[in-house]
Amino acid sequence: MDTASLVVLLLLAAGASYVQTLTGFALGLLMMGGVGLTGVVPLPDAAVLVGILGLVNATQVLAKGWRDIARREFLLVIFVSLAFLVLGYWLLGLLLAASLDWLKLVLGAIIILSSLQLLLRPTPFATPSGPGSFVFFGAIAGVMGGLFSTAGPPLVYHFYRQPLRAVSIRETLVAIFAVNGLLRLVLVGLAGNMPSASFWWGLLCIPVVMAFTLLARRYPPPLTPMGLRRVAFCLLFLSGISLAGPAFLKLFGDIS
Repeated sequence: MDTASLVVLLLLAAGASYVQTLTGFALGLLMMGGVGLTGVVPLPDAAVLVGILGLVNATQVLAKGWRDIARREFLLVIFVSLAFLVLGYWLLGLLLAASLDWLKLVLGAIIILSSLQLLLRPTPFATPSGPGSFVFFGAIAGVMGGLFSTAGPPLVYHFYRQPLRAVSIRETLVAIFAVNGLLRLVLVGLAGNMPSASFWWGLLCIPVVMAFTLLARRYPPPLTPMGLRRVAFCLLFLSGISLAGPAFLKLFGDIS
């Protein structure tokens, strides 16, 4: 990785972690979208980096909060999400074999759909959802996690509609994403697809993420929570369109 690429990657990590801290959403999506647009590292390598950053974050959060994990919801989601994560990683291999444009198209579509979630305000249910709903959203999260280490959006929305304490929702989600992230890294290793030695300079993103997380907590911008969500929506939506649009035209532009 050359110096210019490393600087761009660090800037992406800084911006994504800042937005993530303010909105509770989108670090992985912003990182993947930014990498897809700039091409500083291959998308599969970026997914590995996002997984590592997610594990670092989870270690910090769960060190004290693991007792607040909602065990019923965690168990309903975790096993099905792990199974579908394997499916998602297999699909990633198919997309890579087919065309990089297919990979960009799928990633862009996921980012666009996920950005729309930021405009929604989840209204909590009066009673907990049934097991089937957690299995369904866990499966979606697993596929997205296997593809791009971006398992969060649908599952986050579903959890925030549950009559659970906010701290319990947060710790449960972090635990699910941590276990999924760990399995994905194991799959990458078993498949022999670990990034090249030069890629590991990207681990310098870890202190950058930690620093900008602290910066966002101490010096948030003068915006309302809804204003912050709209800014994040714009960033994600535009990056998704910028990724998916050109890829779609390359794949289907010649169809008459």
